[in-house]
Parts: sequence; structure tokens; C-alpha cells
Amino acid sequence: MSSRTNSPAGPVAWAFWMRSLGEVTRVRGALIGTSIAPLIFLLGTSGQFGKLVGLPGFPTDSYLSWIVPLCCLQGAGFAGAAAGANLARDIEQGWFDRLLVAPVARPLLVLGPVLGAITRSMIPVTLVLVVGVLIGADVTGGVGGIVALYAASAGFCTVAALWGIAMAVHFRTQQAGPLMQMGVFLGVFLSTAYTPQPLLKGWLEDVARINPVSHVLELGRQATVSGIDASLAHTWPGLASLAGMGLVFGALALFGLRRMGR
Repeated sequence: MSSRTNSPAGPVAWAFWMRSLGEVTRVRGALIGTSIAPLIFLLGTSGQFGKLVGLPGFPTDSYLSWIVPLCCLQGAGFAGAAAGANLARDIEQGWFDRLLVAPVARPLLVLGPVLGAITRSMIPVTLVLVVGVLIGADVTGGVGGIVALYAASAGFCTVAALWGIAMAVHFRTQQAGPLMQMGVFLGVFLSTAYTPQPLLKGWLEDVARINPVSHVLELGRQATVSGIDASLAHTWPGLASLAGMGLVFGALALFGLRRMGR
């Protein structure tokens, strides 16, 4: 039996990271979807549902401020899911099979695309935040709130990327792309995305209560919603939710890689 010595983790992770970022230059319009879609949603939703802030108990008088963190998470989530679609393409083309037999630690095959997705996600997140502020959103949380928003976005991008990678190594085809995007959409939609939990009714209230994405949104809303101050009570549930989802989807991704290598 021959032993396999893994290559140094740092250079390998860096190489995979840079290759993932190269997608932006190789594919024209790679960032258009993840950047434009959240902006369209921001403008359309704030206009349609802006009067909801008049309901008793709504924590802010600016629906635009309420919806900006949601759109940031959407852009980050779709950028993360794209990592799974790109990996599925590499699997279909046979390039990923070479990595499975290379002297590389399996977690690095996941780490590189995830780091690339996080880096790319900062473009739509920043774009949504800047446009939101320019058209009237408040930044009530100061520097700490903005840091919380970027942490929530980067964390949600990581979760979405791990979900996409898990689907890619399971189905091994780009046809699973809609499932990757749908997972992100449903995770956000079935949360406190549009309305605070006390104002939700029926089954949607029950689902939003147990949906960890609701806590991630609360973490991000420290930046723009005056009724959600930057405090430990509004921070640790979001961080714990991101860690829990990351562990689950990360384990699924690594399990799928192990099955592919057999």
C-alpha cells in the first residue's frame, strides 16, 4: 500500500482560492446576476411594502432600512450557491477527478471555493449597502453595525457555498443548480425577511421562529434598524446559527467528497 503525503495546506488553499476568483475574469457577466438581482429586489420591495412600517410594533420607521440587510444576504447567498454550480461544472468536465487523486487534503477542496465565494460576495453586499444608503436607508449601528452586517453576509455566503457544494458532490451535475439557488431562496423567504416575527401569522410565524436565518438577519440588521441595537443579545444567536448551519452543510460536503473518492 502506497502512502500519500498531502501538499502544504497554505499554498494549496491559496491556489484554489485564486482559481475560484478567476471565474470573474473567465466568464463575462459572472457578477451581474448576484449584483443586479438584489438591487432590483431592494427597489421593488421597498416601494411595494413600505407602508408596513405603519403597523404597531414595527421596529423602524424606514422599510428601506429593514430590507437592506435582507438584500445583502440575498446577494451573498446567491454568490455562495454559485460556488456549488461551478464545482458541478468541474465534476462534469472531469477536472475535479484529478483533484480527488492528488495529494491534497479533502477539506481544502471545499475551502478554496468557499473563500472565493466570500470574496466575490463582498461586491453585491457593498453595492446594495451603498445604493440603499444613497436612496434613504439609515445607518444607525455605526461601525459596529456595519461590521455585523458584513459578518452576517460572509457567514451566510459560507453556508450557501457549503450547501451548494454538498449538492454538487451528491448530484454531480450542473442540473442541480436550481436546487442550490432554491435552497438559499427558501431559507431567506421562510424567515423574518419582510416582517418582524411578532407581526407574522399562522404557520409562517412558526417556521420563522425556528428558522436560523431569522437570527442571521437580526445580526445584520444591527447596521440599519434603530430598534435592533448592537448588543450581545442580537449578536450571539446569529453567530451560533451560522456556525450550526456551517457545521451541518460542511459535514455533508465532506461526506459527499469521501463518497466520490471511493
